[in-house]
Amino acid sequence: MPEPRELTVTFVPGVTPGKWIHRWKERMPDVALTSQPVLESTQLDAVRAGNADMAFVRLPVDMSGLNVIPLYTELSVVVAPKDHPIAAFEEIAVEELADEYLLADPDDFPAWRDISTEIQAGTRKPLPPLASVEEALDLVEAGLGILILPMSVARHFSRKALRARVVTGVPESGIGLAWLHSDSPLPDGFDAVLEEFIGVVRGRSANSSRQPSVLAKQAEAPKKGAKASRGTGNATAGKGAGKGGGKGGGKGGGPNLRGGGRPGGKARAQKRGRR
Repeated sequence: MPEPRELTVTFVPGVTPGKWIHRWKERMPDVALTSQPVLESTQLDAVRAGNADMAFVRLPVDMSGLNVIPLYTELSVVVAPKDHPIAAFEEIAVEELADEYLLADPDDFPAWRDISTEIQAGTRKPLPPLASVEEALDLVEAGLGILILPMSVARHFSRKALRARVVTGVPESGIGLAWLHSDSPLPDGFDAVLEEFIGVVRGRSANSSRQPSVLAKQAEAPKKGAKASRGTGNATAGKGAGKGGGKGGGKGGGPNLRGGGRPGGKARAQKRGRR
């Protein structure tokens, strides 16, 4: 079988794939792994274009034409300037943010949208164009609003002038692994490479029977054992033949030549001798 090509994986901000990459290098040193950070807004572009094999994505995503498995969830936090009242708390309920201006689409946070005083009064100002998390954080730092982010993203873009506190009452954020769906096997048995990486990410051990690399080794083992078994059998047969030739065979092995090779033959021979 041809050598597998390298595995290419992308990941969104907040995902730290280092531990999985390290495990992969230990278990699959013959298959190179390349990782590339991407923006959440374009998290599936490389996979759909065929430029990446798999992608760590922030859920939910459009699953059409994809295989997607959820991996884990994380808490959400509210980010505000360091002198904001939220800085005095370890965590804060979303209801306490009703009077704040959220620098995000309200429909992305229904729990906040439904209690927002500005939305209820019809006085909410249009959301300014935001091309990235960094741009939104610039506005937070300027005191123009707050932001709700997954905890890992807030840590990734942390700033000394900002504070992040756990916010309750909003759904947790999820991370998943996505790759293109195919009804036919991939070239060069690459399906096994993808399955191997899925197992690494899911925490399967290096000896797990669900890993393709382990199954491949197990499939080879019986063939080697069968050859050894055939060789041992021939050798045993040879020893048995030697014993039979010199001593008339062992117990229960081969015909009893002294008795004519028939049941009761020895007894009949003894009777004939007495006649």
